Amino acid sequence: MLPALTQLLIFQLAGEVLARGLGLPVPGPVLGMLLLFVALLVRGGPGDSLQGTSQTLLQHLSLLFVPAGTGIMVHLHRVADEWLPLLLALLVSTLATLVVTAGVMKLCQPATPGEAKP
Repeated sequence: MLPALTQLLIFQLAGEVLARGLGLPVPGPVLGMLLLFVALLVRGGPGDSLQGTSQTLLQHLSLLFVPAGTGIMVHLHRVADEWLPLLLALLVSTLATLVVTAGVMKLCQPATPGEAKP
């Protein structure tokens, strides 16, 4: 488990170094995830250790939301003061996510006979 966690953290660090070093407007962990994806494509998939460790992390993913929930409770007065902009941001971002996801899904589906692909 420790070598797999080390591998995940190394990819995250590499993403952070790239993002900060090149001044990219993308978060370092996202770049690290892309680097990990490319490495997994080249290697032909994750090894047993990495797969087991990632499954364990996914099983306990809800624990990562505890700090966010605590932050909301600490700053509840700000949420109450600024509920309208927060609500609008949530609605617009949710709608944008649905539209983009539907568009990508439509592009990824194979065309049925007699239907032209856009």
